[in-house]
Amino acid sequence: MIRVGIVGASGLAGGELIRLVTQHPEMELTYLGGNSSAGRRPAELHPGLRLDLGLTVEPVTADRVAERCDVVFLATPAPVSARIAAELADRVPCVTDLSGAFRIRTPELHDRWYPKAERTTELADRFVYGVPELVGDALVDAPLISVPGCYATAITLGLAPLTLGLGLHLNTVVVDGKSGSSGGGLQLRVPDLHPLRNGAIAPYAPTGHRHAAEVSDFLLRSKPGSVGSLAMSAYGVSHVRGLLASVYVYTDEQVDQRELQRAYLRFYKGHTFVRVRRHNETLIPVPDPQAVLGSNYCDVTALHDPDAGRIVVLAALDNLVKGAAGQAVQAVNKRFRLPEDTGLTMQPVMPA
Repeated sequence: MIRVGIVGASGLAGGELIRLVTQHPEMELTYLGGNSSAGRRPAELHPGLRLDLGLTVEPVTADRVAERCDVVFLATPAPVSARIAAELADRVPCVTDLSGAFRIRTPELHDRWYPKAERTTELADRFVYGVPELVGDALVDAPLISVPGCYATAITLGLAPLTLGLGLHLNTVVVDGKSGSSGGGLQLRVPDLHPLRNGAIAPYAPTGHRHAAEVSDFLLRSKPGSVGSLAMSAYGVSHVRGLLASVYVYTDEQVDQRELQRAYLRFYKGHTFVRVRRHNETLIPVPDPQAVLGSNYCDVTALHDPDAGRIVVLAALDNLVKGAAGQAVQAVNKRFRLPEDTGLTMQPVMPA
């Protein structure tokens, strides 16, 4: 059994990790860490998890984690993850970070979007960017894994068949992102209060988002294909879970609808968790976040818009599963040479 620790056990991603790890046939939860919630049981922190695990949240110490864990998930803010990862690297066989501390490799770009997450370039360069569908065997035996952001996962999975598959140069990419309130975690902020959030479409990042920088940084290091510019606007909607990334792609290279569909099906053949959809194949238009909630799926559609000279890519996922905890478990499955879907075969819950 793989001994698992979760640091940041009181947060939304931490709770989702507990849910997934306790159902995993090859994992045993042996450690829960968190300073502010020390002494509390998982069921106190997460009402849906009425489990007697024999564990309480403990103050985080590197010695304790190293002694009891084969893999530790860091579901902590980026500055905290940067510090703990530095302490645990080379002491725990696998450190998997769900924050943004190590997602952006380029130092200047990292410092712009995560100025409080101080890390060395040497440590950052050792992290594998954890999208299993895109990095392949780089995750096998990887000691350090950085799980992409929820929007970044949807965008990269949406664009990869165009850049990594067809090798296209994308002149301009414009992303319109809409996400539920769980994307902001459990921090108490006035705009997230129910009277203001319910029924709202709130433009909280209309002129830029750090996940766009993350995607640009990843694609810059990935070949073939390239992206000239990538811009993003993000909106909060009244859902709790789920996000939709609408990606508008402008390229001088000629592709039609049939070629697009074939390229996406070919690229994701054999990848269980990316479902290439036809926009009109179900009772409701897809991709739609409600069609993936509670699952580790990302639904993707690519549409050719000849009148506007663009490609429209739609990608939907559950931001707490494929956008966070589920993808982290999937990456760790790959790292320990298990089938990627081990412990992640749950189907979406709809309606939710």
